[in-house]
Amino acid sequence: MPKMKSNRGAAKRFRATGSGRIKRKRAFHSHILTKKDTKRKRRLRSTVMVSKADEKSIRQMLPHL
Repeated sequence: MPKMKSNRGAAKRFRATGSGRIKRKRAFHSHILTKKDTKRKRRLRSTVMVSKADEKSIRQMLPHL
């Protein structure tokens, strides 16, 4: 049987932590930053954990996680 291919779009967006949870970056921090206030941009810099509801579908797209 051939190898499973991972979804390349998902592979660029999600990473696994040491404990096995999946982390992601926040949206809305790539362009049009002049109108966003500093506090909002600072919050958008951080990474967050993926919700439990979405974790199953992401793991199906990324068999190596």
